[in-house]
Amino acid sequence: MPAPVNHFKAALRERRFQLGFWVALASPYAAEILSGSGYDWLLIDGEHAPNDIPLLAAQVQALNGSQSHPIVRLPVGETWMIKQILDAGAQTIMIPMVETVEEAERLVRAVRYPPRGDRGVGAALGRASAFSRIEDYLETAEREICLIVQIESRAGLKMLDEIAAVDGVDGLFIGPSDLAADMGLLGQPGHADVTEAIRDAFGRIARAGKAAGIMTLNLDQAKLYRDLGADFMAIGADVTTLAQATTRLRLQYQGDETSQPTGASGY
Repeated sequence: MPAPVNHFKAALRERRFQLGFWVALASPYAAEILSGSGYDWLLIDGEHAPNDIPLLAAQVQALNGSQSHPIVRLPVGETWMIKQILDAGAQTIMIPMVETVEEAERLVRAVRYPPRGDRGVGAALGRASAFSRIEDYLETAEREICLIVQIESRAGLKMLDEIAAVDGVDGLFIGPSDLAADMGLLGQPGHADVTEAIRDAFGRIARAGKAAGIMTLNLDQAKLYRDLGADFMAIGADVTTLAQATTRLRLQYQGDETSQPTGASGY
């Protein structure tokens, strides 16, 4: 029996658009609730949410059997973190702030077993191999692992073509908020200059034959990104949705329906 099929990776390879949602409440129970919402993928955030490896793993497990594929964003691209979350059963990982070819190549090696990589051979102890019940996991794991790198700075954009050319990088995810900040436009991810940089990046990613990803909390912006060529995109987050919905409910009850809850975003 081989490693489980990564349907998200297969969809990206076939250029089937994948709609996603951000999971940052750091709760397996919340992740399970969201898994019934119909999204193709859910991003379990280990960068800006208060998650550690066991909690990330619990949320991956909470999505088991749902139609929503779990993507885990680690806080940094440390080899030991990648090893642990892969052994815990994650098949798709996202790494923030990738800016060089050397970083991308190191990440590819971290998700591959020797001799092609550096991943420690210990999956028999983890969920990834069904606790050693998948007898040929070691031989089949690599083809089902999906590596997404985030491009979130001018330095990353400068090296985008070279990063996209790295074998083993499956997708490049543009981070509008961090990119805007690096461009001197903090808090303005929808600025025309940022949008133009994203348009150019999407075109370069497509020419490299890789998948382009992005997220936004603005549905008008989401439609624009889709038109620009986004292959996978998140259109909301659990934290902001909960905060806005509960505030809106109170305002409606108090008869102050003209007031709209607002908030900042940064992904």
